[in-house]
Amino acid sequence: MKVKIACVGNIKDNFFVDAVMEYSKRISKFVNFSITEVKEEKLPKNYSQADIDKVVKEEGNRLLNCLEGYVILCGVAAKQFTSEEFAKELKKLENSYSTITFVIGGSYGVSPLVREKANMVLGFGSFTYPHQLFRVMLTEQIYRAYTIINNITYHK
Repeated sequence: MKVKIACVGNIKDNFFVDAVMEYSKRISKFVNFSITEVKEEKLPKNYSQADIDKVVKEEGNRLLNCLEGYVILCGVAAKQFTSEEFAKELKKLENSYSTITFVIGGSYGVSPLVREKANMVLGFGSFTYPHQLFRVMLTEQIYRAYTIINNITYHK
C-alpha cells in the first residue's frame, strides 16, 4: 500500500520539519509513505485576481502530475471524520486502491482541475491552518489511523 501527500511549498520551520519527519517515519512502518512538494508560486507586490488565478493554475498543474490512485483533497467545507472513522475509511480504501494521495493546495487555493480529480474532500473543521502546521496535523492523523487499524495503543 502506498500513501502519499502532494503539497504546494516546503516547510521552513525546523520544529515542523522534525514533526513531519517523525510521523513519516512512524507511518512508514505500516505503508510505503512519501511526501512530494511542488514549487509554490510567488505573487507580484501589487497583485490582482488574475495574478492569483495564474498562481493557482500553475501550482495546480504541478499537483496534477503527483495524483495517483484515490485522491483526497484537504479543504474547508468538506467531509469530516473522527479518528476512528478516518481509520475505517483508510482500511476500506486499501481494499480497492493500491495508492491513496492526499493533496494540500497552496495559500490561494487549489485549481478546479485538481478539485475535479479528487475523489473526496477531507476537512479538519472550519478553521484555516498554516500549511506547515496542517502538514503536521495530517501526518499525525494518518499515523493515528494506522495505529487504530493495527490495534496499537497510541490512539488512547
